[in-house]
Amino acid sequence: MSKIPATNSLLAKSTNGATLLVLLRIGSRLTTFTLNQILLRFLAPEVLGISTQLDLFSTSILSFACESLRVALQRQRQGQGPEPVDGGSNGQTGKETRYLERHDEDSFGRRAQETVNLSYIAIALGVPLAYALATIYLKTADPVVLNAPFFNEALHGYIIATILELLNEPCFSIAQQQMLYTTRASAEASATFTKCIVTCCMVIWASRTRTQLGVLPFAFGQLAYAFVLNANYLSKVITLAFENDFSIGLRSLPSSSQLYLSRFSKPMVNLAGNLYGQSVLKQLLTNGDSYLIASFTSLSAQGSYALAANYGGLIARILFQPIEESSRSYLARLFASEDTPARDIDKANGKDSATTPKFNLASAKASQYLTTLLRAYILFSIVVVTLGPTLSPLALRTIAGARWANTEAPAVLAAYCYYIPLLAVNGILEAFVSATASPAQLRSQSAFMIAFSASFVASGYYVLKVLQRSGRGLVLASSVSMVLRILYSSRYVTNFLARRGSSLKLRELTPGITTILGSLVSAITLKQVEKSFDKGWTDFVKWAAVAGGFGMIV
Repeated sequence: MSKIPATNSLLAKSTNGATLLVLLRIGSRLTTFTLNQILLRFLAPEVLGISTQLDLFSTSILSFACESLRVALQRQRQGQGPEPVDGGSNGQTGKETRYLERHDEDSFGRRAQETVNLSYIAIALGVPLAYALATIYLKTADPVVLNAPFFNEALHGYIIATILELLNEPCFSIAQQQMLYTTRASAEASATFTKCIVTCCMVIWASRTRTQLGVLPFAFGQLAYAFVLNANYLSKVITLAFENDFSIGLRSLPSSSQLYLSRFSKPMVNLAGNLYGQSVLKQLLTNGDSYLIASFTSLSAQGSYALAANYGGLIARILFQPIEESSRSYLARLFASEDTPARDIDKANGKDSATTPKFNLASAKASQYLTTLLRAYILFSIVVVTLGPTLSPLALRTIAGARWANTEAPAVLAAYCYYIPLLAVNGILEAFVSATASPAQLRSQSAFMIAFSASFVASGYYVLKVLQRSGRGLVLASSVSMVLRILYSSRYVTNFLARRGSSLKLRELTPGITTILGSLVSAITLKQVEKSFDKGWTDFVKWAAVAGGFGMIV
């Protein structure tokens, strides 16, 4: 049976899933964005700085514990066995059918149970890691942070919320494996909305009653997020588990030489082990600016940087992250069946294999997919780099108020506009690497990422401590590190496709000369116009006039 329809179906499902995630995240982010603007009116930069540290603490635990297993599970080979069962056939009862499928290595129930079992490794890693990082945090944190109102209570709240999110990992893994994009999007949207409502209500109440709660509202918001997230996932996955006779608890599997302790798939555990070092380094590189800014600057500077980074990263969280995630899943499954013989592909297309080049179908599809996505990213990046640096300070003053406009946040946000395109391109290229690299190649990438990490830490320290450049300099250091990562991933992708008779269509990635010249002229014009800004509404009119001309050129 040809795999071509299945491959096309996989692309359609991945594309539709990414679109759904993006649309739902846009809706939820717009709502939470509005609520957060209300919140900013009542917050001092110092409080936002501490909350950023706590968020970093939580995301570090989740990333170190879960990320490598999640990527490994996305590369799990999908068998050709039965899909989710809903009753008996051929004279068998539903119970008999489920029993047989549970012992079939290609059955949905068996694969799902393997996935659930593996997710408990993340829980086993995450709980002690939470205790260890909390201990380190308390011993190294600035005394100003430790003496903040209700800081200890807030830290304990974040620890509990993080452990709750870890306990949700079995359900999340099933949702990821089965591409349940609707479940994931609705769970994240409702949880994020609830978090913002709880945090805003507590902050506004504290402001009106003049009660010093410090960062405690953020801890309650995080707890609310974890509870709602878990409830959404559990309500969906537990039904799926009941219908297909697998458990969301740890369960032994039929004895096999491919299992550790009769529960954990050896290939998946070994792959996750190879990916673990890479995931740790990726977390350190991705959030390295936050670690450095938290270590070497004041709370006020941390708050200003956090605000700018949150605004600057809004596009990455709404648009790039879902696309990167769905792309990694799509590419992993696409190449899981890349051993399809060329003659089978030709036969499915009604062609004679004697006259058709025997290229790899998966590579050809991957090349076209990457080319299309990267071209869209490059065009989007031109718009951001041209218009963003002058628009962002204007928007920040209007949205966040004069208190934040007089901090370093506008300058950091303007610099972030040059960093966003690098985030986009690197994300999709590293998704390709994670989905296709062998264990040896992953170890090689980890070695390079160690070098990237060292160079980033050195340049970040130099910028913050020696040059005293704070946020803007750190964005520059992050950009240099990101360029190095892009160069490494580009080389890997090019070689990978070339070995399979395919390549990236570089000519299709290059924008037209009119677009490039229009971008340069518009950017120079905006820089000159910016000198006449007087912090009034006319600034937007001036900016819009130039932006409109650029839009017509493009």
